[in-house]
Amino acid sequence: MSEKAMRAAMPRMPRERFLRLGAVGLAGLFLPRLVARADGRTEYVVRAGDTLSVIARRHGVSVTELREANGLRGDRILVGQRLTIPESGLTYIVHRVQRGESLSVIARRYGVTVTEVRAANGLTSDLIRPGQELRILQKTVSPAERRFIRGVVEATRRIRVEKGRWQTIVGHHSGIDRGNAASYDRYHRRERRMENGLAYHFVIGNGRDSGDGEIEIGDRWRRQIQGGHVRDHAVNMTSIGICVVGNFEKSRPSLRQMQAFRELVDYLRNEVLAGQPVNFAVHREIDRNHTLCPGRFFPTAAMHRRYG
Repeated sequence: MSEKAMRAAMPRMPRERFLRLGAVGLAGLFLPRLVARADGRTEYVVRAGDTLSVIARRHGVSVTELREANGLRGDRILVGQRLTIPESGLTYIVHRVQRGESLSVIARRYGVTVTEVRAANGLTSDLIRPGQELRILQKTVSPAERRFIRGVVEATRRIRVEKGRWQTIVGHHSGIDRGNAASYDRYHRRERRMENGLAYHFVIGNGRDSGDGEIEIGDRWRRQIQGGHVRDHAVNMTSIGICVVGNFEKSRPSLRQMQAFRELVDYLRNEVLAGQPVNFAVHREIDRNHTLCPGRFFPTAAMHRRYG
């Protein structure tokens, strides 16, 4: 981009500041701050005004850790340089900003504060743009703080879970805005002729026919039997199906639904099935070319960043 084009793109920038920044500094203004790598690690792209100490403080690591992760001998860094951010003991996911979203909407969706989103991303204002990637701190919820899975925990304690059987957790949407475990069970028995009824192991309500974020436990989980939620029989035999009520091709799941979904998957993976590898997938990744489930507005990418 030429200097003239840069000026045109930033008409409100005082001329004195433009001259002070220069072409390299201006380029730094347009660089993305964070880049998610294929291996799950995060890279930070250095921008004008950054220092190692500022970047380290922003990401909750020490300057020494930052130097070691990037093979730096001193503190000199350049605009546009990519720095690997070492693990800080905190867990983040990356959210790609969608058109119409604000910081407050994004923060509310993930159960964090706007201040925490700003701090994690080095933002000095609430201005964000579509396509921008934001790091979102994932808070660890202690058993005492669980809001949605207490009934699941109590019921599961009375079940002899076949731990070696369950290899995958599969996320679904219902595709309709109404319904609960009981109505889906009737439909699956009468219309789909499913002997064991409800195809899923769990159903998460949307506040219409069951509570918003309410987790209903299906008979297949209580009896520890195969699901009927995908076309592939082998996958049904070894996977746990979780259905979130709603059509997420048209709208987003509620905040409470996603909090319940994360609590449930965390509990199943980290406690019930602890010590064994458990994959995460959504329906369309298993039944390719046959379904859009769980819809374009379900946060599939975010769930994969959380669960692999």
